[in-house]
Amino acid sequence: MAEEQLNYASIVFKNKYSSRSEVKKEEETVYDQVKVQNDRQTAELVPDKEADGRSFQYQHLACLGTLCVILLLGIIALVSYIATWNHDVTRLEELKHNQTVLTTQNENLKRDNKNLTAGNQNLQLKNQQLEALNDNLTDINTDLTTENENLKRDNNNLTAGNQNLKIQNQQLEMDKKNLTAQLQNMETAEMAFNISRAQWTYDQYCKINTENRGCQSGWKISQSNCYAVNNPAPPDQRSWEEAREDCRGKISDLVVVVNDAEKRFVTDHSWPIGGVDHGYWLGLRVEDGKWKWVDGHDLTDLSWIQQLPATEGQCAVSFSSNEWTSVSCNEKKPWLCKKKALTL
Repeated sequence: MAEEQLNYASIVFKNKYSSRSEVKKEEETVYDQVKVQNDRQTAELVPDKEADGRSFQYQHLACLGTLCVILLLGIIALVSYIATWNHDVTRLEELKHNQTVLTTQNENLKRDNKNLTAGNQNLQLKNQQLEALNDNLTDINTDLTTENENLKRDNNNLTAGNQNLKIQNQQLEMDKKNLTAQLQNMETAEMAFNISRAQWTYDQYCKINTENRGCQSGWKISQSNCYAVNNPAPPDQRSWEEAREDCRGKISDLVVVVNDAEKRFVTDHSWPIGGVDHGYWLGLRVEDGKWKWVDGHDLTDLSWIQQLPATEGQCAVSFSSNEWTSVSCNEKKPWLCKKKALTL
């Protein structure tokens, strides 16, 4: 009879996705069902077998107690699971939060790393620039050191030169004193020479040369001018420049003709030499495409000269035939000198 008696107990466990309020409500609901088969048979046997009924009740109570213990253990396990699940959820939330924080920190670290990388590149660039600047400064310092050495050497040279200049100045002072003494002696000698020259001039121009008074011996006078006819043989004749140099040595110059009367005088004294009319150098030559006299004046009467136009390197000669001709200044010719006559 005891075996036909079935006991049922129902326990509802919390779904992990259910809310906390639903779980609590389900925890408070406990269903137990006891189904007794053959109720009629049992009722009929109760009056006769009370001892067996009590035993059944005890067994029933024992089963119920066992069931309560099992239920209590399930509740304790459920509560423990719920607490563990809540702790895991809290831990998961913390982990998610920590992951978010770590992700943000990682992004910040990446950004900081990029900034540090860029900063490092800038520092490297600045370091290279500083190294280049240092090299330039080193070169400049080397150049300045070299220049300083050169300046020191120049200063030493200047100091030595200054000493030499002082010595030379002292020597010049001594030379000045000597020159002063020599100048005084020369002035005394010049005074005596001037007296002697005055006497010679008087003798040359006045006392001895009575025919051409005012000109030196051997010179011809005309219109207050003195003329020297230089007519050496061809081997001793000179170029235009050489002839002019000779005239200057006689305190005169090649003849400059200013009018027709003087032109006739020059023609009359352009004597042939050995029966040959060589022509005499005049103080007239081509300069800058023009005929110019040695005193700087241009030839005004171009009819006096033949063989126009004027050509560079050409000089004028006078012939006894009253003709002036243009020839190369390098040819050898006799020449005529002219200077002012002495007037008293």
